[in-house]
Amino acid sequence: MSAGSVSSFQLVVEIKGKSHLTCELKRHLSPKTVGIIMRSLPLDGNAHFLGQNIVYFETMINSGVERQRKEFKKGDIAFSPAGGSICFFLSDAVLTKSMTPIGKITSGIDTLKDIKSGDVFTVKQLTDISSGH
Repeated sequence: MSAGSVSSFQLVVEIKGKSHLTCELKRHLSPKTVGIIMRSLPLDGNAHFLGQNIVYFETMINSGVERQRKEFKKGDIAFSPAGGSICFFLSDAVLTKSMTPIGKITSGIDTLKDIKSGDVFTVKQLTDISSGH
């Protein structure tokens, strides 16, 4: 088994009718949670905001907190067990409740600024597009 391909996963996040961004889930950050998310793809849900720093969508994923932390940087992706939410950080944040770190936005983070509450997220594995970079 090749170590390079199983440690991180390239995903595309589509904001229906608006734009898309790419991100990477990293197994070493939270092996159990990342594994559950990868087996659950594709995922979709409506956008919600948590303050000014976080946009998220709820999933049916049920996973406890793993390798939790409260400080995140702009571009980080975390999983919140409350509501099974996948959270995208628009700016650096220090939280009152811990979340599970799962990855990073690799391109298109600025497209998140245009999201409105209720927009539909679709997350799927980036397998159809061969990367030329």
